[in-house]
Amino acid sequence: MPSSTYRSQVARERVRNWREARLAVWPVHHDRWQVETSAGLTSVVRTGPGPEPARGAIVLIPGTNVNAAVSLGFAEALSRSGPLIVLDVPGRSGLSAGERPRRHRTDRYGRWLTDILPQVTSEPAVVVGHSLGGAIALASGSDLISGRLLVSTAGLVRLRVGASLLGATMPVAPPLRTAGRAARAAQSSPGASVSDELSRWMALVGSSCRSSLAPAPLPSTALARARSVPNMGVTGSHDVFLPPARLGPAAEQRLGTRLRVSTAPGISCRRSPPSDSAPS
Repeated sequence: MPSSTYRSQVARERVRNWREARLAVWPVHHDRWQVETSAGLTSVVRTGPGPEPARGAIVLIPGTNVNAAVSLGFAEALSRSGPLIVLDVPGRSGLSAGERPRRHRTDRYGRWLTDILPQVTSEPAVVVGHSLGGAIALASGSDLISGRLLVSTAGLVRLRVGASLLGATMPVAPPLRTAGRAARAAQSSPGASVSDELSRWMALVGSSCRSSLAPAPLPSTALARARSVPNMGVTGSHDVFLPPARLGPAAEQRLGTRLRVSTAPGISCRRSPPSDSAPS
């Protein structure tokens, strides 16, 4: 039985209004629509004209507590390489269905991606998955995936989160601006510059959405299937959730790919879950 990611209908509207306002002023030409999938209505943002299936596209799957509107800078950079499609994951903050499965989430999200790809692209596409989005990309065996770019990906190793980081990033009571800044500081690398808008988003999602547990590592059978196409893993040198020292060996041993590590200042755009032992 599905459960809602939102704490209330009012909370749902707050999140959706924020997202709509961000996309409304995005200067990159894009179209938006929704398609019906096995996981419910899914919001699609595509750079370029029309809702027709795209050729040679890149498909971006944002991570936990991230959606198309939070990923505009990344999306704009990717769109320079070709048509870009951004999918809001159902059961996450965004404009897709708010209900998420209670059990076997990663497996069901993998089927969701397999289901939606032929509705948005007519040819094999490179799938870019961030955090949870990476685990979803790995869980899908769709023939329309020609390769994967996995950014700080989940699905390869369990998260280990310290008490100080957990306390800074869990939902807290108002004042929301203070809460958002604390979460931002906990997840930022030294020297990173993060906008007040992102701080406000982190506070909003913390107060409006229910936390979800991190996905468990994918089974070896799923990762063996994922090796049928090229996979590239990248992460930041200061990633606080999946540091390179843990993610790198897992990428080599479980996926057969070398992890690329960036030293540029950045932020890990996730809110840490209280445990990673729940069903995926």
